[in-house]
Order: sequence, then structure tokens, then C-alpha cells
Amino acid sequence: MEEILKVENLVKVYGEHRVVDEISFQVYKGEIFGLLGPNGAGKTTTMEMIEGLRKPDGGTAAINGYDIVKEKKKVKEVIGVQLQSTSLFELLKVKEIMQVYASFYPSSLPIDAILGDVSLTEKEDSFVKQLSGGQKQRLAIALALVNDPSVIFLDEPTTGLDPQSRRALWDIILRLKKRGKTIFLSTHYMDEAQILCDRIAIMDRGKIIALDTPNGLVNGLNMGTAIEFHREAQIPLQTLESISGVRKAREKEEWVTLYSDNLQATLTDLVSLTSEQGIQLVDLRTRTATLEDVFLSMTGRRLREE
Repeated sequence: MEEILKVENLVKVYGEHRVVDEISFQVYKGEIFGLLGPNGAGKTTTMEMIEGLRKPDGGTAAINGYDIVKEKKKVKEVIGVQLQSTSLFELLKVKEIMQVYASFYPSSLPIDAILGDVSLTEKEDSFVKQLSGGQKQRLAIALALVNDPSVIFLDEPTTGLDPQSRRALWDIILRLKKRGKTIFLSTHYMDEAQILCDRIAIMDRGKIIALDTPNGLVNGLNMGTAIEFHREAQIPLQTLESISGVRKAREKEEWVTLYSDNLQATLTDLVSLTSEQGIQLVDLRTRTATLEDVFLSMTGRRLREE
């Protein structure tokens, strides 16, 4: 695979706090690469350094062979950026703001074609302030496409959107991939990362703690199934972890989660154990292990704490 982005030992420090702590990874041409982690993990700072918006305090990065610090102008010619908080000119019409952004580049793609790609053709004569949240996010992506970039950076593009708008953006992102674009996506939504990304780097407290395909990360747990339930009485975690097939047991408030590599054996032993002790299980359910479970296993915390 052809490498299009290379990051080596990248560092950003504010005071005594390392927001980004010597991270390294590669992104390959034509893939959707995800940076997954909770708010405050360092995702946005990492992206803004790569995009040339913040100067690194250490390490290097290159896009298409161009150094992000020494060849910033060249980098800007080959990237498109959708920021986490994009400020748009509310009193311009959609087509007008597209024309303004196109004027920033020596050459640009046809505006009508871009608006068609992001399903905004019917809104081209509408003022930006009249757009819904999902439409504004699609416009932000359209602006990132004006210069026909090789790499598109999307920083938490679906935050705050309703489920329908989120899925509409997912469709746009997948269409861009089919056209051969490389997409660098940050998110704290595990389902988004699992559905969209070819590979994922999990980031926490400034460090990358895991990097693999979504399936590779989940399979690496050796915990194929999660069994969740309420119980009327306390059962020691050590006892639960002695049940056949159980690789790990977790408890939060009244919920218990067992991670098992043998669902049938675990359920059989669990029912026998609770029956012998006269404990009733409530709301018993099973599900496939997810990226949320990967993060929980590695950090002891959830990606999105309730």
C-alpha cells in the first residue's frame, strides 16, 4: 500500500501538560483512517498540527512527502479540512460561499458538481443561516473539497447531529472513498469508527494506545461476546470470572458485563450458578464485543461517560 501520511513522534505541550505525547502512525492512500478517543484525548490538536494550524513542539509529519512545517504551502494544496467548529458566513448564499473558497486556489473543482456530491444542489441559493445543522456540516465538507484534495480531514463531523443526518454524512464519506480520496476522520462515536474506518488509532490522554482494523482491535480482546444483566444480589467478580468461557467480568452500578469466548458454556454455567444461590438475573442480553469494549478494557473507562 502507498503511504500518503507519515507521523513520527509528534508532540504538543501546553505548560507542563503533553496534549500529544510522541505519537507515530502512517495513513495509506485511499483508506479511511480513524482517530478514535474521548473528548480531550488530543485528537483535534493532532489533526491541527498535521493540517498546519498548530506548530508541533517535537516530531515530524509529512503529507505526500511534504513536510508539514517546512513545506506548509505545498501541504495546503493537497489537503481539504473540515474543522470541528466551522464558522461560516451566515449571510452568504451556499453557492456564493463556495465561490469565495474556490477563489483561494489556483484551480478548483466545478461548484455544481461538489454541491451534487454532498446533496446540496437544491440549497445553492439559500442563505447559510437557513440551513439545518446537518446541511451546514455537508456544506463544511463541500468547502473542504473545493481544491480537489488528496487527503480530507474531518474532525468529529457528526457531533451534535440527529441519527438521520449522521447517516447522510456517512454516505457522503463512503462515496468520497470510492472516488479514491484518503480520509482522516476523528470521532468519539464507536459505531461511526466501526462502520466507516479501514483502520483505527485509539487515542487516550495524548497517546495512541492501539492501532488496527476495527475487527482486529475487537478480535484482539479474545472476548467475542458480551453478556449483560442486572442481578438482585451481589456476586463477586472473581466468582464470575471463574465461569466457563469468561475472559473478564466488569461491574458498573447494578449492571454486570461478562466477556466470553464461549457463549453457550458461559450462559449454562451462569444460569447454574445463580440458580444454586437463588439469585435472579434481570434483563439478560448478549451482544458482540465492540470498540467501546476495547477502550474500556485498555483504560478502565468508557469512550463517552454518561
